[in-house]
Amino acid sequence: VCVVLFAAKDVEQDKVPSSSLAFGFAGASMRRGLNSFRNVRRGVGNKAIQRWIPTARSFAGRMINKAARSKGFAVGMGTTLAAYAMASSPRTAAAFGWGKPVELLEKNACIAGTESPIPDAPAKDEKHFLLGTPMYSPFPENMEMVSLGMGCFWCSENLFMRMPGVYSTHVGYAQGVTKNPSYEEVCSGRTNHNEVVRVVYDPSKITLGDILKVFWERHDPTTLNQQGNDKGTQYRSGIYYYNDAQRKVAEESKKIYQKVLSDRGFSTITTEIEQAQEFYYAEVYHQQYDAKPGSRQYCGLSPLGTQFPSESLSSTSS
Repeated sequence: VCVVLFAAKDVEQDKVPSSSLAFGFAGASMRRGLNSFRNVRRGVGNKAIQRWIPTARSFAGRMINKAARSKGFAVGMGTTLAAYAMASSPRTAAAFGWGKPVELLEKNACIAGTESPIPDAPAKDEKHFLLGTPMYSPFPENMEMVSLGMGCFWCSENLFMRMPGVYSTHVGYAQGVTKNPSYEEVCSGRTNHNEVVRVVYDPSKITLGDILKVFWERHDPTTLNQQGNDKGTQYRSGIYYYNDAQRKVAEESKKIYQKVLSDRGFSTITTEIEQAQEFYYAEVYHQQYDAKPGSRQYCGLSPLGTQFPSESLSSTSS
C-alpha cells in the first residue's frame, strides 16, 4: 500500500520515471499482499481498512486519471496493471470500486450470500450510541418505521437520529438479493442492495411527512445510482415503506417535490418507492458513525438547495 501511495504522489507531481518503477514493483507485490489483506479483513483490522477505503478510493481515482493524461503510455498501462493486480480478488475489487456494475443485476447474477449474519453486525443487546435506545425490535407498540436510501448511510443517519420524535435509527442493506451481505459485497454492486437508514419514530411526536421533508431537501433525488462522488446502485434514492398509508404519503410527497424541482428547471426524480424488504444490519462500526469520536465527518450527500413546501405536509403526514 505504501508503494502505491508513494507512486501516486510521484504521478501527481509528473515524476513519471519514479512512478513507473513504483508501479512495476506494486504490480508484482500486490498479489502477494492480498492474502494479508484478506487476513486482516476481520475484527479490528477490518474496521481500520474500511475507514481508510473512501480516502484510498478517491486517491486512487486521481492517481489513475493523472497517469492516463501524463507523459507516457507505459505509465498509464502500469497504473492499469497495478489496479488489475489488486482487483484479482472480487472482494478487493469491490472495496475499491473497480469493475462495479452500473445497473441492478439479474437475480441469478448476484452473490448468493450466507445463511449466517455477518460477524461484525451489532449485538442483539446493542444500544443506540446517541439515543441509548434498542437497535433491534421489538420496539414499543406505538412506533412506526421507514427505510430511506439517499447516498452514504453515515450521512443520512446523522440527519434523522437527532430529530425529536425519532426513537431509534440503524443503518444497513435493503432491497437486494444477497443474504446477509457484507459491506465489501454491497460495494461491489453485485448484491442489488441499497445503503439505507431505518428510522423508528413515534407518529404522535413526528410525522412521516416531517421525515420526508428532510429526505427530499437533503439529497439529490434526480441522479440515478449516484449521490455526489459516490457512484453505484447502493447509492440510489429510495423510500421503503412498511404499510399502505406510508406508501400513499411517499408517493404524494414525490409528486409535490417533483413540481418544485420542475418549476426550478431540475430534471426528473429517480427515487424508487417500494415495500420494504428484509433489512440486514450493517457492520457495527457503521452504526451512528457520525456521532462517535474520531469519525471522518464525511458527507457525500448533494442537496439541490430547494425546499419541500411546508404547507403541503398536512396532506403527507401519517
